[in-house]
Amino acid sequence: MAGNLDILRALERKVLWLASWMIHNANHLRENTDGLKVGGHQASSASLATIMTALYFDVLKPADRVAVKPHASPIFHAIQYLLGKQTQERLENFRGYRGAQSYPSRTKDCGDVDFSTGSVGLGVAQTLFASLVQDYVRMHGWGLERPEGRMIALVGDAELDEGNVFEAVLEGWKQGLRNCWWIIDYNRQSLDAVVREGLWERYEQLFKNFGWDVVILKYGALQQAAFKEPGGAKLKAWIDNCPNSLYSALVFAGGAAWRKRLNDEIGDQGDVSRLIEKRSDAELAALMNNLGGHDLQTVLEAFRSIKHDKPTCFICYTIKGFGLPFAGHKDNHSGLMTPAQMDTFRAANHVTPGHEWDKFEGLPFSPGHLTDFLKRVPQSAERRLTSPHIGVPDEFPVSIQATMSTQTGFGAILNEIGRGETEFAARIVTTSPDVTVSTNLGPWVNRRGLFAREHMADTFKSEQIPSTFNWEFSRKGQHIELGIAEANLFILLSALGLSHTINGVRLLPVGTLYDPFIARGLDQLNYACYQDARFMVVATPSGITLAPEGGAHQSVAEPLIGLAQDGLAAFEPAYVDELAVIMRWAFDYMQKSGGEVSERNWLRDETGGSVYLRLSTRPIEQIQRRMTDDLRQQIVDGAYWMRKPGPNCQVVVAYSGAIAPEAIEATGLMGEDRRDVGLLAVTSADRLNAGWTAAQRARERGLVHARSHIERLLADVPPHCGIVTVLDGHPTTLAWLGAVSGHRTRGLGVEHFGQTGSLADLYEHYGIDANAIVAAAQAIAPGRPIRHLKALP
Repeated sequence: MAGNLDILRALERKVLWLASWMIHNANHLRENTDGLKVGGHQASSASLATIMTALYFDVLKPADRVAVKPHASPIFHAIQYLLGKQTQERLENFRGYRGAQSYPSRTKDCGDVDFSTGSVGLGVAQTLFASLVQDYVRMHGWGLERPEGRMIALVGDAELDEGNVFEAVLEGWKQGLRNCWWIIDYNRQSLDAVVREGLWERYEQLFKNFGWDVVILKYGALQQAAFKEPGGAKLKAWIDNCPNSLYSALVFAGGAAWRKRLNDEIGDQGDVSRLIEKRSDAELAALMNNLGGHDLQTVLEAFRSIKHDKPTCFICYTIKGFGLPFAGHKDNHSGLMTPAQMDTFRAANHVTPGHEWDKFEGLPFSPGHLTDFLKRVPQSAERRLTSPHIGVPDEFPVSIQATMSTQTGFGAILNEIGRGETEFAARIVTTSPDVTVSTNLGPWVNRRGLFAREHMADTFKSEQIPSTFNWEFSRKGQHIELGIAEANLFILLSALGLSHTINGVRLLPVGTLYDPFIARGLDQLNYACYQDARFMVVATPSGITLAPEGGAHQSVAEPLIGLAQDGLAAFEPAYVDELAVIMRWAFDYMQKSGGEVSERNWLRDETGGSVYLRLSTRPIEQIQRRMTDDLRQQIVDGAYWMRKPGPNCQVVVAYSGAIAPEAIEATGLMGEDRRDVGLLAVTSADRLNAGWTAAQRARERGLVHARSHIERLLADVPPHCGIVTVLDGHPTTLAWLGAVSGHRTRGLGVEHFGQTGSLADLYEHYGIDANAIVAAAQAIAPGRPIRHLKALP
């Protein structure tokens, strides 16, 4: 350690300088055309400069992965710049267009970002599930040529207010978590205030209760040495008893304030007084600011001392804004150094004006010596892995019953896949938050087993008690059973869906949950998509079709989530043969190579993404038909004509999902009084809308012949024709169809919280039954009165 410690201390100063200058440049020097504050969190970055220097330049091995505290992004970018993985141009454009990102991003930063962060606490939980996925991969016999890595989160203490963090801790205990470090930046300040007293004790006890090793870094080397001097015990006791707010205030006030406070409270003209008086104001401030998280030697010794694979929590005492003029001030979260303060800081770092971006400016080592040192740093190696495409069968054979729900069809399709011992079947991993059976994963689990690090037999089976399901856990199982926490489901899917880049082994994750509960994990779902993780989320039951359960188990807005969520292709098929086509396409789509989405291909068909299937428990009569290549393509593109409209069409009914029987019945009724009625089956409002938007954008850019799938489908529908859209969800999902070619449109759907009742009662109440469809058609396409099923209420 001694040989490198001086170099590391020099790099620590350089990292803090570059991070602070990057923010200063963005806020004070770069042209500001819109008048908005740029920001950048100089204080929150500074508190992690020491810890991140120790990690990235010494402790981390190539297999280790790190989720960086969002507000420490400038420190991360500075480190990547020194390692040659970030450019000066992007640093100069920090928080600008195509510059270094405000928060570390896997997809938008050129630096070696392991996990995107930004949404508070989610990167923290991601490391826990990434560690579980690493175990899953290795216990299935993959990736054994690479050493195990530690999954490390750099955590702001205020982030631990987020409930998803503790949901993850509980799940980690259940799953036998290993190789996970959480390093808490315990600067005792949040965005608005100073944290409560004694919080560290609660953290310590909580983590210990869940089997974590806890390491507390409170005192730096200077403080530890001072405690050994005469009077040092009293100084230590005063530090331990000092309220967080007072300590922060004295850090900001400086050496003279420290001296007065210490003399007033523990000075006795004896040992303690001599300990205080022998130090100048600057030396006394350095002593009192020398907390464990800012002492490189202390930090390195703590990190290097961990020789086991138990999950470990480091509680590192730090100072928010350490080394900067507003260190410790409770208002410093969004604070920025003034130009005058930056000039002083520049001089203290021996940086010559005009050389602010020079990597080694002002350091007491030659550039060659520092360059050689950085080349030997393990983190300088390429760490973003790849995995080959897993072949997907051309078709998913499934026995389709005369009457069947899409949820049942989903289970049947997976069951058929599970019969075969193929590489494709082996790479599928399913997971669910305690709704495995009720989302029809039971047959798959019976075939492929549940995953656990330790074998657990099915007690009911061993006791010869009949049971439909075989719940046997083993290292080779392919289903990960979770507790009832949708946040954990989506973060686990994110971790599974990044295995090809983290572990070099591609997995094909499938997660199931009830459709209304997507909203419980929406932030986590958005986070997973933002990372470009690849997975399939199957949400069922959906809509109001679980009628007796009432509003708590009925979903309304979820189709709009499918429309709006970037990186997620949403489908709502009505028939099982459609579902088989979509699932086959989805497993291939999930493996497409990543990259920036082009204007010409906003559907991401080349770049891929994740998939959301909104399925139903409602059994409906299945169609007996031959699946042609053209029909397959139209199902994937988002819609096809169930009944193509004729040249004299007055009404088109467009439906999505399990409402198909009502749409078909209404179309038949209207056929008695209206000519050439059309019936459009919409399998993906999301892909239809995205294709239409892309085509419009292309035409605006000069590609005058660009046409989307929905534009081609509606091209021959007469202008005077009306469109009635209907689904078991919010009507806006399909109501936009009228804007494609200017047709009058009436959107039917569910707009209010559900309630209990029979399916017929609820469909009539919300106006999505056949009678309501007919009435809507009459309103937008006047003519001879259409015979209703019964009088409208």
